[in-house]
Amino acid sequence: MFDIAWFLYALPAAGLLVNLLIGHRLSRQAIGWIASGAVIGSFLVALGLLAGLLGLPAEERIITVHLWDWITIGSFHVAAALLIDPLSVTMALIVTGVGALIHIYSISYMEHDERFQRFFIYLNLFILAMLVLVMSDSFLGMFVGWEGVGLASYLLIGFWFDRRDDSYGYYADAGKKAFLVNRVGDFGMIIAMLMLWTSLGSLTFLEVFEAAEHGLAAGTATVICLLLLLGATGKSAQIPLYVWLPDAMAGPTPVSALIHAATMVTAGIYMIARTNVLWHMTPVASGTAAWIGALTALLAASIALVQVDLKKILAYSTISQLGYMMLGVGVGAYGAAIFHLVTHAFFKALLFLAAGSVMHALDGELDIRKMGGLREKMPVTYRTFLIGAAALAGIPLMSGFFSKDAILLGALSQNVVLYAIGLFTALLTAFYSFRAVFVPFHGTPRDQRLYNHAHESPPLMTGPLWVLAILSIFGGVLNLPFVLTLERWLEPALGHHEEPLLTLELIAITLSVIVAVFGFLMAYARYQTNEAWPRRLASPFAALQPVVEHKWYVDEFYMAVVVNPVRRLADWFAQVVDKQWIDGAVNGVGRLSLAWGEQIRRLQNGVVPAYALSILLGVVAVVAYFVFGA
Repeated sequence: MFDIAWFLYALPAAGLLVNLLIGHRLSRQAIGWIASGAVIGSFLVALGLLAGLLGLPAEERIITVHLWDWITIGSFHVAAALLIDPLSVTMALIVTGVGALIHIYSISYMEHDERFQRFFIYLNLFILAMLVLVMSDSFLGMFVGWEGVGLASYLLIGFWFDRRDDSYGYYADAGKKAFLVNRVGDFGMIIAMLMLWTSLGSLTFLEVFEAAEHGLAAGTATVICLLLLLGATGKSAQIPLYVWLPDAMAGPTPVSALIHAATMVTAGIYMIARTNVLWHMTPVASGTAAWIGALTALLAASIALVQVDLKKILAYSTISQLGYMMLGVGVGAYGAAIFHLVTHAFFKALLFLAAGSVMHALDGELDIRKMGGLREKMPVTYRTFLIGAAALAGIPLMSGFFSKDAILLGALSQNVVLYAIGLFTALLTAFYSFRAVFVPFHGTPRDQRLYNHAHESPPLMTGPLWVLAILSIFGGVLNLPFVLTLERWLEPALGHHEEPLLTLELIAITLSVIVAVFGFLMAYARYQTNEAWPRRLASPFAALQPVVEHKWYVDEFYMAVVVNPVRRLADWFAQVVDKQWIDGAVNGVGRLSLAWGEQIRRLQNGVVPAYALSILLGVVAVVAYFVFGA
């Protein structure tokens, strides 16, 4: 079974090539189903790998499948190979499973777009790059996938590059923003790989981990992990490099679902979990990751409270949930972080696709202040969105409840302050999740024209919604408290999971239930029954509202400190260095040549005596050379 693992790559690559080469001769349905079928095929291969691993003893569930020798330069050797273990297979199942549902949804969602063929080519490229990232057996192979998803996200976020609106500005700029911000993180990745090679002599994961346990100094491990953390903050949208993700909503909604749920933003979390051996050696880097995660979760949740664009609420929610995952890996709860990554893929893909259904029904409108009463017009979208919101809010027995609680439990066992931040963020999450339900779907219509235009989406869009809704409800059974099936499954890749104290686990579960239910009740009282007590409760924080509405002025800070100075520096180079110095030098040489040519041209005056005189002078010069020179 493991010998056919390369089909994971081959199928989306084939889908990409078929649509690229002959897609213009095919119908739109054929293009969409070829792309979707390729990803479904990869999902079946991943299921086969899962079955193959389950048939082996736990200690033998790490297998390397060599494809070919890739780079050999002296002692530097890197092979193209797949690392098949519980972690990589779990990620492959999420990427291809959720990715396939998003592909199918897109066939209907994008059916009228003029760049339909190009869209599915990019989607297959995204899946292929993400599979390379999660399945490679080396840092260098992972980095190829890392850059591949960066390219695919740039192409897809700026897919409607010729559009502009007040919310996003030029859509092409959103793609460029994502691309450039992520290059900052990539710089950390490259330096970290160079340090690994010079310190340990290899970039293959298993060789690096073995060598690190026997000879990597703690200080070196700290520097390497901090550089890896810089890379993770870019890809997984953490402080200070999260600013690209909200603008990434400029892309088509299925792209948002794919980026936020199954592919790009999970890469940083996966990378840290994959390199957990290094992180165990450095409490400084682990603690830094935990604090960055906790503060990112809190910051993004506070912004999500006041956003009025439905997709941007979900975007800041994604940043916040990624903060939870970063908190999880930072406190050493790697299994819990991957568990939340899995459940988050289910309910966040569901929420984005449901938001896309709303957008599809309202002719592109996403301002929730103009909606209201949509549950009557869009019952399937409403019910599935409600399920996704409940899972995101951590309502008991929903998938998000179990996975978020597992991370909070890990934080509680390490640092009470981090736990308190995470718990308070959970309260904010529950509130903004149900605000996103009550405002657009309940109450009376606020814009009658939009309400009259609203309609339920076709089955090709609602079908994936129901599948994701079921996964959002029952995804928690993958890793129930005390049973911990998923965390046991991941132990060959993530190490042995330490059992928490029963008392701590009961405290964490109880407080999680209280917080989630209270957040729901507060949103219900504020937006459904219009009671006064939620306003009184929030009144001490009223002064913060303008600041939060401006997203804590982080974008303004970057514009003032980074973007505008760089632009001014670029203008100076363009106006002074380029135009005056470089152009001046080049033009000066040209003018000098013209002047010399003008003087020499005057010798060609057509007067015979002048030519005779020049011949005479030449003869005299030659004779003088031979007579006196010799």
